[in-house]
Amino acid sequence: MMRWVLTFLALAPLAAQNVDRVALLNEFAELLSLPNVSRNLPDMERNAALIMKMYARRGVALRRLETVGGPPALYGEIQTPGARRTILFYAHYDGQPVVEREWSQGGPFEPVLLGPDGEKRAWPAAEATLGDDWRLQARSASDDKAPIIAFLAALDSGVRPKANLKFLFDGEEEAGSPHMRSVLERNKELLKADGMIFCDGPVHQSRRQLIAFGARGAASLSITVHGPNHELHSGHYGNFAPNPALMLAHLLASMKDEDGRVRIAGFYDGAAPLTEAERQAIAAIPPVEEDLKRAFGLGAAERPGQRIDAALALPALNVQGLASGGVGTEARNVVPATATAALGIRLVKGMDPAKTVAQVVEHIRRQGYFVVENREPTAVERLAHAKLCHVRVAGRGTRAVRVPLDDPFAASVVRAVESARGPVVKQPTMGGTLPIDVFDEVLGAPIVIVPIANHDNNQHTHNENIRLGNLWDGIATLGALMSME
Repeated sequence: MMRWVLTFLALAPLAAQNVDRVALLNEFAELLSLPNVSRNLPDMERNAALIMKMYARRGVALRRLETVGGPPALYGEIQTPGARRTILFYAHYDGQPVVEREWSQGGPFEPVLLGPDGEKRAWPAAEATLGDDWRLQARSASDDKAPIIAFLAALDSGVRPKANLKFLFDGEEEAGSPHMRSVLERNKELLKADGMIFCDGPVHQSRRQLIAFGARGAASLSITVHGPNHELHSGHYGNFAPNPALMLAHLLASMKDEDGRVRIAGFYDGAAPLTEAERQAIAAIPPVEEDLKRAFGLGAAERPGQRIDAALALPALNVQGLASGGVGTEARNVVPATATAALGIRLVKGMDPAKTVAQVVEHIRRQGYFVVENREPTAVERLAHAKLCHVRVAGRGTRAVRVPLDDPFAASVVRAVESARGPVVKQPTMGGTLPIDVFDEVLGAPIVIVPIANHDNNQHTHNENIRLGNLWDGIATLGALMSME
């Protein structure tokens, strides 16, 4: 066992340091320059072709796992003679949609280097000019092309696998991976592994390496409250025609109290509580709450006194957006015709997405609303009901998955990462959602999440970036994982 640990310690610096960083950034920039919104299939084909070419240069032949109407998943493997274990690594090469005008330095697919002051830096000719606090800015620089390039750098560094390695790169994770179940079912034997490592998400806010033992599930729906069948002059018809924006505000307020607890009947039913070991792991995580409040300009947290990592282990109901009438230069003196709220629900282990959505709909009915689902109300229904709304559910949702902290595969991942990075943050569940439930259901292997991106990477919004120090650390982290037995 001691020889095994020392091997890791020797390999970790190798993976981090024995890389031509300028050449790596040039290669990364080439990949980041390709638009990668999954619905644009020609763009995704170009991404897939380039990734396959990059891996082929390292002797790893990727093959396409085709989908119907979506971009391909990419699969490759490294077979190791005498290996006692097979590890499946996952990352995705698609990115969130972009609003080009909001990007401050170039466009979303024009990679730029920024210094610690946020100012643009010249593209480096020598490694000595690079700083760990510099950032490479482009869509998917952190979420989630960084692991794809870090695997390549680890191979370039001379990492020698001791297990059989399999790679699966998803082309539509940001769209909810709608074809992944069929990909897994058709290729179950090909993708069979003793354990799976998801490489997605950010490290802890303390900048320490994080290992998450699961992720929350998700469900999404929109609620539209109906008022008059068209906008009305607020002077002539205000105080007569009910205002759907105010009605929606009251409805949303009924769902959650001021301390952040969801008031929907049965919402917390089935939620698996944390174990004693998981509570101890959260207690050992460095506190970051005060730093986060300063960084976000917050006078208080939603649940005062609660650790953020404890909050992430709870189910949540979030209002993602509101739309009714107009504001600013679009404000008009009207009673709006409708008011819509987009709701996002985060689920923990033990909760069923369909059941939870049904509880939300039933709560709306208890507030006196006549509810129609996934269609517009008819004229007859408008006249028959004083409070009327329609609900649209987005997809089937995803379950939360969480493996125990003492799972043997998870424990070996912790040992490998700590050999390269020192003590890690052990987070029982990641706050975000990954498509791990379908992998859990189809493949049945334990799943551990090992992210490498900086916590302040602006993923899913404009000016997404990867801190270079995180990229170098990520190469060491993934190199250690690729070397574990």
